[in-house]
Amino acid sequence: MLEYTADRRPTGGIRLPANKIASTAHPIARGFVPRELVLALQQHQGSSVIPVVQRGDRVLKGQVVARADALRSAAVHASTSGHVRAIEDRLVPSVHAIHRSRCIVIEPDGEDEALPAENGETWPTEPAKRLERIRDGGIVGLGGGVFPTAEKLAPHTAFKALIINGVECEPYISCDDMLMREAAAQIIDGALIMRDLLSAPECIVAIERDKPQAIEAMLEAGRARGDASLKLADIPTVYPTGGERQLVEMLTGEEVPSTHYPSEIGYICQNVGTAFALHRLVRAGQPLLSRIVTVTGDGIARPQNVDTPIGTPIGELMEFCGGYRGEVDRLILGGSMMGYALPNDDLPITKGSNCIIAAIRNEVRQDFSERYCIRCGNCGTVCPARLLPQELLRAARTDDHAMLDDLGLTDCIECGCCDVICPSHIPLTEVFRSAKYAHLRHQRQHVFSAETQQRFQRHEERQRMNARRGKALQDNLKHEVETDEAARQRAIEAAIKRARQRRSHDRDPE
Repeated sequence: MLEYTADRRPTGGIRLPANKIASTAHPIARGFVPRELVLALQQHQGSSVIPVVQRGDRVLKGQVVARADALRSAAVHASTSGHVRAIEDRLVPSVHAIHRSRCIVIEPDGEDEALPAENGETWPTEPAKRLERIRDGGIVGLGGGVFPTAEKLAPHTAFKALIINGVECEPYISCDDMLMREAAAQIIDGALIMRDLLSAPECIVAIERDKPQAIEAMLEAGRARGDASLKLADIPTVYPTGGERQLVEMLTGEEVPSTHYPSEIGYICQNVGTAFALHRLVRAGQPLLSRIVTVTGDGIARPQNVDTPIGTPIGELMEFCGGYRGEVDRLILGGSMMGYALPNDDLPITKGSNCIIAAIRNEVRQDFSERYCIRCGNCGTVCPARLLPQELLRAARTDDHAMLDDLGLTDCIECGCCDVICPSHIPLTEVFRSAKYAHLRHQRQHVFSAETQQRFQRHEERQRMNARRGKALQDNLKHEVETDEAARQRAIEAAIKRARQRRSHDRDPE
């Protein structure tokens, strides 16, 4: 395995306190089985899955409870054995917000009985069947994006490299770090499986320099594998270099064009957790049943990383970690930068849940008093997407949608760097997030208005065509009537003429 240092200077970004020592002090906790599972049918980007169980059914660990009918989807499996108690709508967390989803509620029976493995089942040789197996295994991106892995790995262009993202630059989150320390060989194996599926000539594992134990473990595993295509790059500890676009540019020097994906220029990024999950699927036939979740913050008794069954209520996970201590000011899903506050701990862990922070008062922002922008330009300096946040702010607050398009609002990754650096405490990220929704509504309204105008124009054209057609019909009918009348008159005149001729003949015979 070749080791090299990514010496390119990251665009923008800031250095933040890691706050990861507490959660990395202990090995990953395993064997946790909750008292309830709430499996959302929509916990990935793309099409929702279809339940294949009913209330009262007993399910086994690893059994499919909801199947995927589309490539942009991923099946859902029972994380342990038990009985289906309900299929109902519940609130579940997603990447950026809480939404309502249909859920399968399972009451575990405590036996953790697994579905028997199919004898002789091997990893298919055909790429299409491999992708189908990945989709049916429920594998999605575990770095936070939860994009179905089967679709992301579907070959649609020639790839230059597969990038395995082990950067984990967000404060507090350490699940990837601990996974690399403890399961480096499995991650390397999963990465090479993905590389073979993509037919990529290189596989680059990227890790931040503040993770020396993970770097050493991954290097050792890579060297043991002896694959010349494997490379490990240690990159600067700057937030948010773990972003997909930022990482591609850091490693390759190529900038991902606006509104495009890295795959369109030949690069695929996958999280180390996704590689580990793929290894378990291929080598052991185990679908995605659990994920590593960082439980941390000064408000939790035992900060640690836990191998958590998908669907576990957050409250039960917090109990497993010793429960709350002191007065928890805020419960945050995700890191301190891109995470968001939860209303309670009744929500379930989903495939995209990588971290729960039980934050006390001194860990979160308390002063939300906003001041006038002083035009210092610091926000533009730290923006990793090379945007002009102060100009975006002006356009967002005046609903100037044309200007928002020109300034590249959609390129904002909502990393929060501009919030941290702003001396006026302007909630720039929240403004931009709201502006995106407003801009999307505006675009949809514009499309709707254009479609409505087109329908009206087509209706008017049909009316004009019908009028022209009606006039033509009337003209034809009038012509036919006139023709018929003329023919009738000629027939009458001919009859009269014949009658006169007969009378004349009768009066004057020869």
